[in-house]
Amino acid sequence: MADTGVFVGQAESGDKLPQVLLYSRANRHGLVAGATGTGKTVTLQVIAQEFSDAGVPVFAADIKGDLSGVALPGAPNEKLLARAEAMQLDLKPAAAPVIFWDLFGKKGHPIRSTISEMGPLLLARLLELNDTQEGVLNIVFHVADKQGLMLLDIADLRAMLNHVSENAKAISAEYGQVAPASIATIQRALLQLETQGADGFFGEPALKLSDLMRTTPDGRGYINVLAANQLIESPRLYSTFLLWLMSELFEELPEVGDPEKPRLVFFFDEAHLLFREASPALLQKIEQVVRLIRSKGVGIYFVTQNPADIPDSVLAQLGNRVQHALRAYTPAEQKGLKAAAQSFRPNPAFDTQTAIQDLGVGEALVSLLDEKGRPTITEKTLIRPPASRLGPANDAERAQVMASSPVGALYDTAVDRHSAYEVLTQRTVVTAAPEPEPEPEVEEDRETKAEERARLAEEKRRQRETERTTKQVTSVAVSVIRSVGVALGRELIRGMFGTVKRRR
Repeated sequence: MADTGVFVGQAESGDKLPQVLLYSRANRHGLVAGATGTGKTVTLQVIAQEFSDAGVPVFAADIKGDLSGVALPGAPNEKLLARAEAMQLDLKPAAAPVIFWDLFGKKGHPIRSTISEMGPLLLARLLELNDTQEGVLNIVFHVADKQGLMLLDIADLRAMLNHVSENAKAISAEYGQVAPASIATIQRALLQLETQGADGFFGEPALKLSDLMRTTPDGRGYINVLAANQLIESPRLYSTFLLWLMSELFEELPEVGDPEKPRLVFFFDEAHLLFREASPALLQKIEQVVRLIRSKGVGIYFVTQNPADIPDSVLAQLGNRVQHALRAYTPAEQKGLKAAAQSFRPNPAFDTQTAIQDLGVGEALVSLLDEKGRPTITEKTLIRPPASRLGPANDAERAQVMASSPVGALYDTAVDRHSAYEVLTQRTVVTAAPEPEPEPEVEEDRETKAEERARLAEEKRRQRETERTTKQVTSVAVSVIRSVGVALGRELIRGMFGTVKRRR
């Protein structure tokens, strides 16, 4: 309906103005909030599909499975058709181009990252380490980086922890105390992570951001839907993964300023999980990324029940806001309701706090940035009906979409390359190899013959020693070269979150 932006819905009062999220202001981030069952997912679906139609790729987590319906044409009922007609909207059923992803590889293509790429800061958050244990993990990563050992999967990290433990005295003298108790705690945390199914996330082929920013031949942006119904059962893995993805976008994408359209729109559902138990240092980095990533052409939209779930320093960066209904039965909920109302530009026609409680399903208070970057006056808005299906895709429909996916051949098969585990195992084998026993001396009757045989035996012994040493050196060298070859494929320079900064 709007060539300049996403048609979110129509104001219910006054001139019934269309509420349009401008493409040129979409990288100023946003918020979609509201209690469970008030229509947040439908709003997300509408906005995502409109961005897709405009050629903007989208990434969104699908917590309940409902968002998967965006891959299929809708079947609007009489109520939705009547709403579309009132908005002068020609509602034609249409599916969006979708790529399904899943960290566990069950309901989408696997998403993987290497241990090295995630880095010690985010991994420490994932493993719930204290400051001392995080310091030891930093030492482990530093030693691995210095020796050119790529940590691709959990087996690599476990081998590296053993290596650091076995050489703790020398490493402690150079980098600081490496306590055996800290190593043991990290090992136990890794085991717990494996039991949660996260071991499949670490490995190769690692996700390339370019595959999240694909467009179709007809110019539409792909909507990347992350199946998160199982992932959300491990909330720390869920939030750490999305934080890693956000940090990768920040570190890898070049500056583009304020483009006419965003390069990618990123929806962060259950956003409160990102900030729960985050250290002040981590919160500061998250705020910095949210503030600066807009210049990379990326719009981040937090989806949560209450704006109070998001720290004020981050909330202040979110210019485009859609607020669905909130209920306030407890003192804490009433406080959250008041905070939500105060975050909107007032409309003299109604009391914002009362209006938030009175909203029905499919209604929202909307305030979006105008051409000059100013928040518009808050309007009670009917959210436009989606063109795609309301409700989830079934397993057969999901499989059909995945079968025609442009990335299936790239990610569906795991790769286990030569990395830290293999190199360190080879070193152990070489070190433990027994020395061959010397050949017994051959007694000869004649002294000259004995001397000659002794000389020949010594020459043979030296030759064998040289050959054995050469083989050992070659074996270790090949292992190191392979590992370093992996390392040199990326710059081992770490960014704001400790993630590897890749060469572009």
